[in-house]
Amino acid sequence: MTGAPRIGDVVGELLRDTLAVGTGVGPRPMVGGRLPRPVIEIIERDDGLINGAPAAHYLDGPAQWQPYDHRAVDRARGETLDIGVGAGRIALVLQERGVPVTGLDTSAGALDVCRRRGVRRLVHGTVDEHVADGPRYDTFLLLGNNLGLFEGRDRAPALLAALAALARPGAQIIAHGTNPYGTRDPVHTGYHERNRRRGRLGGQLRLRLRYRELATDWFDYLVCSPDEFAELVRGSAWRLTDVDDRDAPYYLATLRLAG
Repeated sequence: MTGAPRIGDVVGELLRDTLAVGTGVGPRPMVGGRLPRPVIEIIERDDGLINGAPAAHYLDGPAQWQPYDHRAVDRARGETLDIGVGAGRIALVLQERGVPVTGLDTSAGALDVCRRRGVRRLVHGTVDEHVADGPRYDTFLLLGNNLGLFEGRDRAPALLAALAALARPGAQIIAHGTNPYGTRDPVHTGYHERNRRRGRLGGQLRLRLRYRELATDWFDYLVCSPDEFAELVRGSAWRLTDVDDRDAPYYLATLRLAG
């Protein structure tokens, strides 16, 4: 034991344990005795802030979804790539509707959970790596706040270009984001100001995930306003055609391939 967390597949481990607790099948983390321990995802920010959230929502069916999830799924059409598929909650519903869907994730453990839950088409890797596989899609979904995968000004152009390389004519991106600037909490407003002094977007988070003895490497995750996102998209092959903010501060950003 070194006292430091071990770098590993945090998402995969916590989803496997979440599935075991939820179904009663397989080894489950135990507090002691016979009661399973609740699975908590720990999110550590680079300024020392630590948050925790139950991981059970990754298995939620449509009855537990937020309204924006339903609206996003209703817009999916044609060959669909569910980016950051997680435990497969979105992909499973699309399959049931007859929508041809592929789930993509960098977590091998998450994909294992998806297979066990019945997701049929899965890809292990990043969007950039998937370009070399040669498929083409009509819809890209980045739900579960996965607009964050755009990371910031440095990463967004490359991700938009990779998505364009995977796109069929007229393709769309539907991304779920959160506008972070409604808060008055100095823990967050101070972080926004610190980011801006460093030349970053206010809501550009530097995070790592923790679960049990595991941690991810540090990574950027973008929480931004619709106006900031529009600026990131400008000059790319995509046009921001709609922002659905009926559930503000949450919103769905829809992009369409230009031309």
